[in-house]
Amino acid sequence: MTITREDELDGLKDIGRIVARTMQTMAKAIEPGITTAELDAIGAAELEREGAISAPRSTYDFPGHTCISVNEEIAHGIPGPRAIRTGDLVNIDVSASKNGYFADTGATFRAGPVTPSLDKLCRDGKQAMSVGIKAVRADQPLAGIGKAVGAFASKRGYTLIRNLASHGIGRALHEEPGEIPTWPTRAERRRIDRGLVLTVEPFLSKGGLWAVDGDDGWTLYSEPAAPVVQYEHTVVATERGAIVITAA
Repeated sequence: MTITREDELDGLKDIGRIVARTMQTMAKAIEPGITTAELDAIGAAELEREGAISAPRSTYDFPGHTCISVNEEIAHGIPGPRAIRTGDLVNIDVSASKNGYFADTGATFRAGPVTPSLDKLCRDGKQAMSVGIKAVRADQPLAGIGKAVGAFASKRGYTLIRNLASHGIGRALHEEPGEIPTWPTRAERRRIDRGLVLTVEPFLSKGGLWAVDGDDGWTLYSEPAAPVVQYEHTVVATERGAIVITAA
């Protein structure tokens, strides 16, 4: 979506606030023993209270209202009976629509204390997203996002999952301009239009390069197997930079 009117921005900000609040409400409930299905129910109730519709459920018939991925699961985890344990990494990805506008946000949370290495990975994963967002500006190359994130990751000794991309959003969960690499690539030649609505969501890893399918047809895992974190905002490109519409 490329916005041209103030009311479109207002609609995006409304659903952006809702998905951000939903994710944070779910994150506050993380504790040892809670199941991912119970976390998903909290998110479902929050979306319903706000009059919003789960985007993965409505768009792809996903078997959950939100995606919850734990440890070796890096994306699209199905909520279920899995219980959270101390030291787990829990990724919560919330996308939803309201009044025809879509927004998408995600973050990796720590279930209690984690190892120093994983704690640093989380902090750096969030910073990698921020670096990518700073590269969003009208009339700049789309490849600048992946170039900036790639330089950050390389300098700190990380890898990036190279087949889970950012994407256009706004009037649908996934729309033009399609996939947007959050890793360095010479093949990306497009530029950022003023008003373009997109996600910025790098997957930062300690060795993983690709996302591969699991047996359930939804959940994705790292190949090679390695810890992975993801942080995501939906943003709007302007001449002065990005407007983050999913900020808490």
